[in-house]
Amino acid sequence: MNSLRHRLIGLPAFVLSITVAGCSSADDSGSAAVPSPGAKASGLCRNLDKTLPAKVAGQSRRDPSPASTLTAGWGNPEIILRCGVPQPPKMIDPKVAEGHDADAVPGGVNGVDWLMEKGDGGAYRFTCANREAYVEVTVPEGVDSSAVLIDLASAVKKAIPEGIAD
Repeated sequence: MNSLRHRLIGLPAFVLSITVAGCSSADDSGSAAVPSPGAKASGLCRNLDKTLPAKVAGQSRRDPSPASTLTAGWGNPEIILRCGVPQPPKMIDPKVAEGHDADAVPGGVNGVDWLMEKGDGGAYRFTCANREAYVEVTVPEGVDSSAVLIDLASAVKKAIPEGIAD
């Protein structure tokens, strides 16, 4: 009976260790939905991926899964960039943008204009405006949003020309 009890006590620990091992990844990166832009925006986004910095707001690059040239990430919790997203409704209809949850970043950041939307849990979502592809950046609570936008501005300016996205 002692033998049976030891086997039963060890079983939950064994199952737990298998579960934990099966759920963890080597880099613990997050996930991000991959956008489905048209051919022109896809090309611009591939160019952006090549120019993105290795660090943003002092955080090292850790791309989310699934791997794609349309997404990038930094830090933990992750700052997530998605390129080629659809135009946010708040950019289309000014009435939707009224209120406390969406604003343009006054004057832009280093030559890139952004729409700022407050999300759940204190996170913010920024979507660049007046560019030929929409780039969305989600900044988790506690991360300096201005540092993120400053660090990403030169890559966006270099890879995504000014204009109107299709």
